[in-house]
Amino acid sequence: MSSLRRTDLLVLSNLRNDGRKPNEIRRMKIQLSPLTNSTCTNGSAFVQMGLTTVLCAVVGPLVCARRSDEKSDKAILEVNLRIAPFAPSSGDRRTTNPTTDRRIIEHASLIKNSLEASLMLQLYPKTRIVVDITVLADDGGRLCAAINAATCALVDAGMPMKDLVCACSAGLVTGSGSSADGLEDATLVDLNQKEVSSYSNESSAVYLPCATMPQRGTVVLAQCESRLSSVDVFERVLNAAMEGCQMVSQIMEASIRERTGKLIAAKMGNASVKENF
Repeated sequence: MSSLRRTDLLVLSNLRNDGRKPNEIRRMKIQLSPLTNSTCTNGSAFVQMGLTTVLCAVVGPLVCARRSDEKSDKAILEVNLRIAPFAPSSGDRRTTNPTTDRRIIEHASLIKNSLEASLMLQLYPKTRIVVDITVLADDGGRLCAAINAATCALVDAGMPMKDLVCACSAGLVTGSGSSADGLEDATLVDLNQKEVSSYSNESSAVYLPCATMPQRGTVVLAQCESRLSSVDVFERVLNAAMEGCQMVSQIMEASIRERTGKLIAAKMGNASVKENF
């Protein structure tokens, strides 16, 4: 009896290279207020999406350093994105400068635009809110994980928002089964780095990071750098990404409720202290 490799079993089961179904997101973990001992932050969040890990801290509202930077009708949102030298899964340890790297600057701008769609900045005129995001591990979906971490940190800081901003990526694989996991004409949700790299060489493959406000049903980010064959393909991938955002929203809401329950218990004097050594 011939033995089957793990990849062969995944192909026969119509599963992806990490064992997930096409419409399944990676395991997601959210921790609110990981920087509770820091006096320099108003809110923080630690988010893991698969092997991608992001830490975010929020400071503000603060007084603007210069009066020329102030806006009389709303606050200014500053987003700083940094990539740790050990973050890339490829093993590349080169340090990227967040002020000159074009990809980091683009991602920081996309994160800022996505958050501004939900934040009620008009409640804090002539001030600024600083969002510091650090990517500790990058295994694909860095932009989506950063948006989710920033949203959780803003909620932890008590910033008023119209709705949660939840992000997830989606992709479409077409062809004759030459891809890494043998999936043909499949819509994938929450792609990892190996999937993005293997499908980037296929001209018909589509990759779409998306961010939505689930309760409002509003899309605040949909960035696609792939060539689309038709509008139907875009709608198919966008719908898959929105379904992924809905799954992320459920996990995010559960984490926020858990954190809120702990704060209420602490206020009532029923909190317990756990020390991990």
